[in-house]
Amino acid sequence: MGVYDLFGVDVRQTGYLFTLLIASVLFLIGLRGLSRAETSRRGLSLAGLAMLLAVVGTLLNKRIVTYEWIVGGLVVGTVIGVPMGRWIPMTKMPERIALSHAFGGLAVALVGVAEYFNHGLELSAFDLGAVGFEVLLGTITFTGSLMAFGKLMGILPGRPQTFPGQNALNLAVLAIALCLLAMLVARPDQRVLFNTLVALGLLLGVLMVVRIGGADMPVVICLLNSYAGLAAAATGFAVNVPVLIVCGALDGGSGFILALHMSKAMNRSFRNVIFGAFGARTHLKQAEKHAGVVREGTPEDAAELLKLANSVIVVPGYGMAVAQAQHAVRDLAELLEKTGAAVRYAIHPVAGRMPGHMNVLLAEANVPYDQLYELDLINDDFPRTDVSIVVGANDVVNPAARDTPGSPIYGMPILNVDQSKAVIVLKRSMNPGFAGVENGLFVKPNTMMVFGDAKKTLAQISAAVKQER
Repeated sequence: MGVYDLFGVDVRQTGYLFTLLIASVLFLIGLRGLSRAETSRRGLSLAGLAMLLAVVGTLLNKRIVTYEWIVGGLVVGTVIGVPMGRWIPMTKMPERIALSHAFGGLAVALVGVAEYFNHGLELSAFDLGAVGFEVLLGTITFTGSLMAFGKLMGILPGRPQTFPGQNALNLAVLAIALCLLAMLVARPDQRVLFNTLVALGLLLGVLMVVRIGGADMPVVICLLNSYAGLAAAATGFAVNVPVLIVCGALDGGSGFILALHMSKAMNRSFRNVIFGAFGARTHLKQAEKHAGVVREGTPEDAAELLKLANSVIVVPGYGMAVAQAQHAVRDLAELLEKTGAAVRYAIHPVAGRMPGHMNVLLAEANVPYDQLYELDLINDDFPRTDVSIVVGANDVVNPAARDTPGSPIYGMPILNVDQSKAVIVLKRSMNPGFAGVENGLFVKPNTMMVFGDAKKTLAQISAAVKQER
């Protein structure tokens, strides 16, 4: 009887299977909780507990005979992860998530590389195919996420980098990689095939994301998340760990569904998402200057307008994140509520650089969940709103998407801010957004432009509101 046997039962293996079962159930419940703002904290806690159980359960696997390397990995990961979690501000969350995706893709790719070089000749055709698929998706996720990180950080150009025949090249590289994968399954002893597959995966990640513009990062983040999940699921098949299959499938499926949702919100087609053609606007026309006069105001003018408002809608955008103005937004909203105004927040699904970017920032500023409204729930209320405050948003409030058929963003669902009785736009300049399209909202007769850093401007408006009281 072995050390871990008790009454003929392998306690270690039983504990391994039981903890992975509980972890899988908790992953499902946690994902369900993340579907609503009110239950998202509990869902995240349950998912975190599931991950802890998955790690503990995996450590009980009888295939593990020594823990030295595992302990070393835990130490290194902790030394890197704790500072990232504590010191990276919420405004840099898109960049941190892109970097985390890169680490995740590299991890699963390395697991596949190790599995092939240690057991490649012993694997069945199915397991070898899973290993190859895992490595291909992992390497794509790794370099693709690094490219996204570089664009979000400003290290790489934010605008799409394109060249003739780019789509054809991407498809050709993908087709060659899949052919190599099939050949590898038939000839597992040919390591040159495996090495070439790794190289093509790394190249494909670069080619797929280099052509994506900064405005389309929400779709890219979702798609990379899906790739990472599918790679993790393939890893589960390759190393026979069921919980990896479950959580990887959940991650891959939910990421893909979210990518479709984001593409719809940006007026992208399903084909654009699949083949990576989104963001490469190859036929952009220079938008005509909108006729009209810009009505510039001061923070004091904006405060006077807000003093008379009974209903206010705040529309946050990427500029709010750059200025780190979420706390200043909350402070102004609380002041307005004390004067009797009803304040709500209109959240466009692709505002910012990742899905839920604005929700995360506002939650960090302790804005109540019940004041956050998605586009479909609040868009019809703008005509009855006294004042809308646009904080750093541009393309998601551009009327050209609704009213100008020739515009590159025509058809993209927008927030109908221009239909409000009055609009205050906080912006550094009149420059267009990432789409490169002039915004007719800025010259509407009911719009007041207040130029400057959003955080400072909001503080000045709040101070003026206090004086008015």
